[in-house]
Amino acid sequence: MIPTHMKMIRDDFPDLIYKNIDAKFRAVIGEIGELYKKGQPVLVGTIDIETSEKISGMLQKKAIKHSVLNAKHHEQEAEIITEAGLKGRVTIATNMAGRGTDIKLGEGVKELGGLHILGTSRHESRRIDNQLRGRSGRQGDQGSSRFFLSLEDDLLRIFGSDRISGFMEKLGMEEDEPIEHKMISRAIENAQRKVEGHNFDIRKHLLEYDDVMNKQREVIYRQRREVLEGGDLKNVIEDMMSDITERIVDEFVKPKMPSEDWDWEGVSERMQAEIGFPLEWEEDARRDLNRDEFAEKLLTTVKDAYAEKEKTVGEKTMRQLERYVLLQMVDTYWKEHLLNMDHLKEGIGLQGYGQKNPLNEYKKEGFNMFMAVMEAVKQKTVETLFRIQLVQDEEVEQMSMEQRRKKQQTRTDRRDGEKGRQPVTREGQKIGRNAPCPCGSGKKYKRCCGKK
Repeated sequence: MIPTHMKMIRDDFPDLIYKNIDAKFRAVIGEIGELYKKGQPVLVGTIDIETSEKISGMLQKKAIKHSVLNAKHHEQEAEIITEAGLKGRVTIATNMAGRGTDIKLGEGVKELGGLHILGTSRHESRRIDNQLRGRSGRQGDQGSSRFFLSLEDDLLRIFGSDRISGFMEKLGMEEDEPIEHKMISRAIENAQRKVEGHNFDIRKHLLEYDDVMNKQREVIYRQRREVLEGGDLKNVIEDMMSDITERIVDEFVKPKMPSEDWDWEGVSERMQAEIGFPLEWEEDARRDLNRDEFAEKLLTTVKDAYAEKEKTVGEKTMRQLERYVLLQMVDTYWKEHLLNMDHLKEGIGLQGYGQKNPLNEYKKEGFNMFMAVMEAVKQKTVETLFRIQLVQDEEVEQMSMEQRRKKQQTRTDRRDGEKGRQPVTREGQKIGRNAPCPCGSGKKYKRCCGKK
């Protein structure tokens, strides 16, 4: 270890442990009040904003002036933290607030004992506790530090609070009476070492999980670069056609069965679903085929259909479509795969209950999912290229003219309708409801013709 430039003279007092959180906070406020009367500056370290606000509220009730730093306004808080070493200052700060800013002691503070660090709980990492302590006693200055803990703090609740609680019960200690012993401080440091070791194992394990995704990411990004930077993709598309037809052949060819008895209807439906057109072979073309002959003939059929498609749209346009469609499919399916892999990682821990290694199961399942994505990219790319229909310029112009004609007709109909509507005019004088009915019945209008 490299020695400090100036000798460290800070006093690090043993931790004080209380039975519950309320007793701990009462003790914290009591110590702050004593130091405030004395004029010694205090820096109170908290693990979260809620704790900072709670202590701030308690100090307000005691009429103790203080500043609260929550890492919200960095420039302003940096100025406040530099003044935390002035006489009579009380500063409450979370871990992040004011970091990287030196606290200089004000005039007369050294004689009072320097800056006092008051920690309201231990962190899982000793490094963070040491950083908090290190705000005091810099460059050989006077200073002190102490942590206030309770048996209800997370760290103590998980590690060893039962033994300490039993020890306090045997001694008959009151709620506001703390335990102060170096042995307990060492026990807490050992608990922190356990947590740090556990967190290290988690990070190491997460790295192994991330390696699975990194290898898949390399494959996808390499394929994207080939699409973006490469030249003619026709050979790539034809390789995809070959893989798809091979898969269809493997599914429907029965080696011990004559080719006439194969499920030709199933082959046609699968061709329609995966490539975009049905297989329409005459019965003569289905006879006396072995597996290799059928695979070759099927691939030739697909390539011929693709060549016809290319003639229709044009060679140059087809090359552009191949690049655009393939890139679109890679991006779409890769984004879905990332979400699915996250869901897999969240649930894979349950495999441990089945006496299986979760990491191995994640690698295996992740590989299967990735291969399914690659197959889906091939299939959807080929299908889209076969199904895509380009609209000719003449058709576009015709559709535009038709839309303009319909809009014009709609406006004309609306104007004609407005012209056709005439205002309703009443002929003659309005008849009152209680007036005699004009029909001569002798009844009131409302009882006769005016009756609703």
